[in-house]
This record gives sequence, C-alpha cells and structure tokens, in this order.
Amino acid sequence: MAVCITDITRPNPETVAKYQGAEAATVHEAQGRKGLLAHYMRPIYRPASIAGPAVTCEVSPGDNWMIHVAVEQCQPGDILVVKPTSDCIDGYFGDLLATSLQARGVKGLIIDGGVRDTATLTKMGFPVWSKAVFGQGTVKETIANVNTPITCAGAYIRPGDIIVADDDGVVVVQQEEADSVHEKVLSRVANEEDKRVRLASGELGLDIYNMRQRLADKGLRYVKQGEEA
Repeated sequence: MAVCITDITRPNPETVAKYQGAEAATVHEAQGRKGLLAHYMRPIYRPASIAGPAVTCEVSPGDNWMIHVAVEQCQPGDILVVKPTSDCIDGYFGDLLATSLQARGVKGLIIDGGVRDTATLTKMGFPVWSKAVFGQGTVKETIANVNTPITCAGAYIRPGDIIVADDDGVVVVQQEEADSVHEKVLSRVANEEDKRVRLASGELGLDIYNMRQRLADKGLRYVKQGEEA
C-alpha cells in the first residue's frame, strides 16, 4: 500500500522568508555540518538559489507517475523533493511537469535521479538540482508514497522541512530547528564578514585564526632555502 498525505504542516512564512538568499554551505556549517545532500546533486543551470518547505515524493525506478500525484499537493513557495525507491537516473522530469509546478508557484525541484529538457527548463527559469541529466523516458505504472519521510541523496528529509539550494549544493533544515539554526546562520555570516574585512586589509589567516602555535605543535618548522636538512 502507498499513501499520499494531503495535510502536511509547513513552517510559518516568516521563518521560510529568513532563508531566502541564504547560502547552502553556510547553513550546513551553522547547524553543525549536517543536512547536506550528496555532492552529485548539482543545479542544471547557474546561478540558482531557492529556499522553501519540502514536499516529498517517492518514485519507482523508471516511473514518474507519483510526481503527477505530488504536483497536486504543492503550494506556492514549496520545493518538490523526489527520491527513486531504487537507484535510477532515468529522465523523470522535464518541461511539461515544470510548467505544471510553475503554475502552482513551486520554486524548484530536487531529484536524486535524472532530469531532461534542461535547455527548456533553463529558458523557463525553473531551477532543478539532480543526480544526472538523461534523456531516457519513464512510464506511469507503479505507485509509491507522497509526503512521507524520505532519504534523498543521503539526507533525511520530512515534509515541511526547509530546503536551501544554491550553486554549491542542497541542504535540509529540520522544521522545528529552523528558527534557532537561522540565528546561527546570522552569527556565522557576521563573523565571516569581519574576517573578510581583516583579510582584505592584508591580515593573514595564520594570525586571525591563531594557527601559528598549533602548527608548531604539529611539528612545522620554518627554514631558509638550503637549510632543509
């Protein structure tokens, strides 16, 4: 049996708005280096940056039927996250499904599988992060779950968790941690800006990060050329 859950809880819009423009890498670091999807999840065009609540969808290998089911569950601002139940890089998604999602105000797609029609998707301005680009088509025969927890590209994602995606990759923030994580994001951004100013003035990272003694403790010696022995 498969289920499609129709009444998922989403974070409040104010919380989601905080993540617009946030960098995936910064969010990943701020929340303790967790939630990052696998390295192969790349945007089909750049620059691309989105953030929003996840609508989750399972698909069977080579079968995109459940994406059509998931489209109906999407609301404006959502991000559709798709995971094949077994590894498959067929082209599950193309410009027609993107047109349907755009009509519902969906911000983009995260899919641990293949996507096609990438030239048209780029012209449409519909961002997709995928495992592969592959022209192989799919069928519509097998059902699976919509809006249940999934593991997508190595990350555990529940419906309503916040997805942040940009040119560096994709990260998920648990819905109940979203506000506290964002406070850490702001702190990290401020800290980085301070260091950026200091580095731009010529100060060295060796001194800013107090690295010299640690390097010495590890055994690093500074010697003049010819004195290596």
